[in-house]
Amino acid sequence: MDARQLEYFLAIVEHGGFSKAAAALHVAQPSLSQAMANLESDLGVSLFHRLGRGVVLSEAGAELLEPSRRVLRDLDAVREKAAGLSGLHGGTVEIAVMPSPGIEPLTTLVQRFTELHPSLRVSTRAAFTPDEAIALVRSGACELGLLGAASPVDVPGIEVLPVEVQPFVAVSAPGGEIQDAVPLRPEDLAGRKLIASRRGSLMRTIVDDITTAGTDTDIVAVVDHRTSILPLVLSGVGIAVLPAAWTRLARRCGAAVAPIEPTAHLHVAMISLPAHLTPAARSFLDLTRSLARQRTTEDRTGLA
Repeated sequence: MDARQLEYFLAIVEHGGFSKAAAALHVAQPSLSQAMANLESDLGVSLFHRLGRGVVLSEAGAELLEPSRRVLRDLDAVREKAAGLSGLHGGTVEIAVMPSPGIEPLTTLVQRFTELHPSLRVSTRAAFTPDEAIALVRSGACELGLLGAASPVDVPGIEVLPVEVQPFVAVSAPGGEIQDAVPLRPEDLAGRKLIASRRGSLMRTIVDDITTAGTDTDIVAVVDHRTSILPLVLSGVGIAVLPAAWTRLARRCGAAVAPIEPTAHLHVAMISLPAHLTPAARSFLDLTRSLARQRTTEDRTGLA
């Protein structure tokens, strides 16, 4: 068994079959098939069930997924460490990111990271729930995960670094129904047209509480992609309740942003499996730890 075979195995899983994996890897399909046959022979198990022209993972193959990703990640770490010792630099940090933390603090983190390490690359993968982010990190698909949850995160077997706590704000079109920076109560949104995400998110819970308590409150749009919310707000479709991460971007676009008092909070954290981080990922995690200390100081001194 060698690293090339594991790379081929993961490519077949990722691309859903031998032919697509061979094309992505730029190798001949017979060579890929032979490599898998050799790997299965070495391990003494079948990794795939062949179904017509397609394949599905066997039970043994599914068990091999996570350790295979970790082995290749550890090999990357060795290569990067050797490159660093020889005066060379390079590598990619793979991060699972939820939508709102993907606005902030990810923007600040990537900006600082690329300034400090211009030869390194940041690659993000979408995760729409904390469980999705945790699964991507636990499986080895991503080294780090940036997530937001309704309460502080505690995940067995995974290191959790709290980064910041974001209150929720109301965002409306310029010249619209709310005044910028003027606090409002949740009941003040009763009777307004609201834009919401689908059920299951903290954002939607807040909106549902408002619509339940208020009369004539109407959810006029429900969106899966959070990036669609701000354009809808700016076009005058309705008001959105968003984590404070969106404040700077919304104001730059001309929207009015009002604090909601009292409100729920989004607890943002970075998660990782420390034993399986490349040097690039460790550097990104160190930067996140520094930002978390800065945000904590700002919250205590009222500078945020």
